[in-house]
Amino acid sequence: MLTSKQRAKLRGMASTMDTIFQLGKGGIQENFIIQINDALRVRELIKIKVLENSGYDVKSAAIEIAEKTDSEVVNVIGTKIVLYKRNKKDPVIEI
Repeated sequence: MLTSKQRAKLRGMASTMDTIFQLGKGGIQENFIIQINDALRVRELIKIKVLENSGYDVKSAAIEIAEKTDSEVVNVIGTKIVLYKRNKKDPVIEI
């Protein structure tokens, strides 16, 4: 569980990041989750955009993806989701 200070630091880091995934009409499928897990293992902090044609509410999509990837939702703003998952073997981000 992230503290408010940790969450604030991660939000600040994410503000300069590019979106690397888009959730579209394909939905949250197994392949999508595998790709997100791989990105989280390498980067620890990622940004996802939820497209209108996905049929998902942004907050519910964030919760579902976080549960399936065992990550934490840092921020949901507009159509963007920021997720964090600490790499236990080789941490990239110190919070």
